[in-house]
Amino acid sequence: MVAEHERAWQPLTPQAVAEIFAAADFPWWIAGGFAIDHFVGRPLRCHGDIDVFLLRVDQAAVRALLARWDCWMAYPPGTLRPWSTDIALPSHVTDVWCREVGGPWRFQLMFDESDGPLWRSRRAAAVTRPIAELGTRGAQCIPFLAPEVQLFYKAKAPRPKDEIDFAAAWPLLSQSQQAWLKAAIAAAYGAENAWLAA
Repeated sequence: MVAEHERAWQPLTPQAVAEIFAAADFPWWIAGGFAIDHFVGRPLRCHGDIDVFLLRVDQAAVRALLARWDCWMAYPPGTLRPWSTDIALPSHVTDVWCREVGGPWRFQLMFDESDGPLWRSRRAAAVTRPIAELGTRGAQCIPFLAPEVQLFYKAKAPRPKDEIDFAAAWPLLSQSQQAWLKAAIAAAYGAENAWLAA
């Protein structure tokens, strides 16, 4: 029998995700590689999944919006457990996989922390930003996570695909975006992080 985390992915497009979240009364952003593609203005590589960045404080509203979806909490390392509509996410669970019942995985939810009007990274409480400045609007008003915030998460342990994203996005960041990213990386991962030499 195939374990849930081994089942196939057929990720939705950003446009399809936006249709699902169109009625949301909470902030959300397309994250991951799609956010970097949006920023650089072209596809950089194939994507095995699609991520939606959300605030943990909104989890009940998120689950209600996705009431008809089959959602599974990702328990590290590599275990999935059903997330029913009446269960709060445990504090150590940050990722949720979603699909139509019986179908392939379609998108992943990524929950992070907040403090009033501020986003506060789960990786380092000192790394913050106004929630209103966490992303930008793309075509069809689809919200995408700001590239420097996405790169901050990729910087912890960069994989080959993360290096591709960083190499394409870094030269296009403004000086203020680069400064924020460097400070955030140093605060969360230490001064020896390889991307600080960029």
